Amino acid sequence: MSATALTIPLWADLLAVSIGSLQGALFASQFRDRRVDLLGVAIIGTATGLGGGILRDLLLGEVPRAMQSNWYLAAAVLAALLGMLLQRLFTRLAAFITVLDALTIGLFGAIGSTKALAMGLPEIPAVFVGVVSAVGGSVLRDLLMNLTIAMMHVGSLYAVAAGAGTAVLVGLVAFGVPTLVAALAGATTTVLLRLLAVRFGWTLPEQRALSRLPRWRRPR
Repeated sequence: MSATALTIPLWADLLAVSIGSLQGALFASQFRDRRVDLLGVAIIGTATGLGGGILRDLLLGEVPRAMQSNWYLAAAVLAALLGMLLQRLFTRLAAFITVLDALTIGLFGAIGSTKALAMGLPEIPAVFVGVVSAVGGSVLRDLLMNLTIAMMHVGSLYAVAAGAGTAVLVGLVAFGVPTLVAALAGATTTVLLRLLAVRFGWTLPEQRALSRLPRWRRPR
């Protein structure tokens, strides 16, 4: 199975990176006890915005797209610093940022999975690459802050939404649906599932220890 890699304009890619960096900075600035300085905020925000795309390209054996242009790092750093300086303003726009974040997840997932399919990867690895592209930045953010990775908490189906969307995309391509249509359907699935999970508090079941199996007594 093959597909045409989904390409988007540079401005849209930079917007997605900026949103990710902005959220990374807002997240880092919440931890006052850690006293993250300007350089730390810039690094955490940049890792959040660029991490998914860099991990995607490394998995596919390519030079990361963020390293092929001056604009990506500049946009990520500026968005991170802006998020820290205007934290109170952006906190009031939390709902709007959540919607943009969901769109970013869907977009990065679609780009990653279609790029993997175009390079000849099988279906399941293509879904994996799409999920890594979508949530890789958040994983790097939490690692840099020495936190338990957010997607491993009982949360609002962050990685699950990305996985569902990329699975829909790959499945549609397998049935001969044009790449653009499949990408739109997959991204829409991710966005809707993510927003519904946030709105209604949907979560996966929390891990619990298995009950001890009853011991069978031997008959006397």
